Amino acid sequence: MGSDVGTQRRTGGAPRGSVLIVEDDFLVALDLETTVRDMGLDVVGVATDRRQAFSLAAQADIAFVDVNLADGATGPEIGQRLVDEFGITVVFMTSNPAAVVGRVHGALGVVSKPATPSIVQNSLRHALDARRSA
Repeated sequence: MGSDVGTQRRTGGAPRGSVLIVEDDFLVALDLETTVRDMGLDVVGVATDRRQAFSLAAQADIAFVDVNLADGATGPEIGQRLVDEFGITVVFMTSNPAAVVGRVHGALGVVSKPATPSIVQNSLRHALDARRSA
């Protein structure tokens, strides 16, 4: 995916670095949450399905989104709505990158699972830089 990131922003100015984790695997979500917090960023919540993701979206600047969630393969739809409706910088995390590559306009990219903390950290830095330059 390209790096053309949605430019809509929530009111309130500069990106704060609040992260939404959309992941239904408890251990993966826990690892992501730890890595995000270790970088000094806030985790607004962990969503395991579409409903939870959209209920937390207004609080987030960045989202890590899996493809297959508790309510099915809804990740691409969730990611697209997070970009279009909430101006969130979306990074997909999936063991099946082909499921989203080229399908979601405005997403920052795709990280293959399993991902090491250093890959997640690099993705977060890239997302923060993209938000600052948008």
